[in-house]
Amino acid sequence: MANDAKVLRCAIYTRKSTEHGLEQEFNSLDAQREACEAYIKSQAFQGWKALPQQYNDPAFSGGNLDRPALKRLLADIEAGKVDVIVVYKIDRLTRSLADFAKLVDAFDAKSVSFVAVTQQFNTTTSMGRLTLNVLLSFAQFERELSAERVRDKVAASRRKGKWTGGTVPLGYATKDKKLVIDKSEAETVRTIFRLYLELGSFSKLVAELDRRKIVTKRRSTKVAKYQGGIPFTYGPLAYFLKNRIYIGETHHGGKWFKGEHDAILDPPTFERVQELLKSNTVKRKVKFSESGALLQSKLFDDKGNRMGPSFSSKNGVRYRFYVSTALRGRSHAAGSVTRISAPEIEGLVETALGEKLQLDQVETITVSSNRIRLALNPMGGKQRSIDIPWTPKPKGSTEVNTPPTIKIDEKLIKSIVRSHVWLAELSSERQPTIEALAAEANLHPKVIRQELRLAFLPPDLTKAALEGEATIELKQIPKTLPLSWHEQHRSIG
Repeated sequence: MANDAKVLRCAIYTRKSTEHGLEQEFNSLDAQREACEAYIKSQAFQGWKALPQQYNDPAFSGGNLDRPALKRLLADIEAGKVDVIVVYKIDRLTRSLADFAKLVDAFDAKSVSFVAVTQQFNTTTSMGRLTLNVLLSFAQFERELSAERVRDKVAASRRKGKWTGGTVPLGYATKDKKLVIDKSEAETVRTIFRLYLELGSFSKLVAELDRRKIVTKRRSTKVAKYQGGIPFTYGPLAYFLKNRIYIGETHHGGKWFKGEHDAILDPPTFERVQELLKSNTVKRKVKFSESGALLQSKLFDDKGNRMGPSFSSKNGVRYRFYVSTALRGRSHAAGSVTRISAPEIEGLVETALGEKLQLDQVETITVSSNRIRLALNPMGGKQRSIDIPWTPKPKGSTEVNTPPTIKIDEKLIKSIVRSHVWLAELSSERQPTIEALAAEANLHPKVIRQELRLAFLPPDLTKAALEGEATIELKQIPKTLPLSWHEQHRSIG
């Protein structure tokens, strides 16, 4: 029977933490290997066979995986040269439960079993795998318990107003693990809050901070992007102005608590800033929701500034634009084109993409004074782009594709949609007659007949009405229309 068993190649791993006793003829490593070899021989009926290669780590700690013999063993496992790993005790392989979990994952990836000969631990059996899962569960429990203890300690400290570490805000320094006021930076903080109240908007505030060369907090760190000392932008500035740490509070779990550190600002000043922020936020949301921009987040000027949606209204007509964000306080950094008509560029992009390409295939759109460049998603590792020749119109010229002077006729749109629904009902014979359809819709048959004429409007007129570009209203369409689209154009005008 043993001859018919599949040969399982067994790698014996041994380790000793210190050099003590290694000079002996028969040392601890030899004893471990002898015990492992004896166990392998006892499993010969299952095809177990010890490999001649020796994986011995003398005088190496089990607290990490940085061991030469272990690395060779893992390399051989990756190469498919090992079926079973045999150790004297589990702690010979590692003393770290986290590292043990990583090793087991590596073993499982190559279907390699693990055996500890003195602890009845053998993953080649179902009981061994159960034992492994229990050990890993306890390891996970231990890690989570430690994390909970840390979180609970931090939470308790924050509730008492203590500083528990993190990014030190502008205006403060740390001393003896506590926040203390940095006098020069604190004056900068007061200046920024005062200027926001005076100027009333982020764009004016950013421009003024640039003029005064006021920048973010400078930090001593090896990572360049965390060193600070850069001009304020909208996001960091909003976070800065909302930070209640400046009125002597600490934050944890969505709540603020009285802090041990001294306040830089008085509460009335801070609350006035919060009220102004809320007021400006509401205005921006209304403006944004009304803008409706197809190219939002894709459009940039030729200096890399994002171009966001905006609009203006005149005589009841709304004009949509894309405007460079550099104009909000840093006009000197704007590109050659700072503002472009939204209908114009959207139309140009749509035409350039044609029927084969979609807008989601466009990564960025860059506007310059002589062209519009569409950078497409790379294909086969190669960057693709489409250039559209374009010249900005002189300032003050009439906008391209400006909205019509007549407001959208909601009644016309509703009537066209209903006419197509009713026509479909009659064509499919779900409704046998106009009278039956009128009875279900609770309308007079005359209303049904009159509105059905709208289902036969010319496609261009239907499209114009649905897109809000129609130059007629429902009341201007004759109650009887000829079947010829040419004649309909003549009668409607």
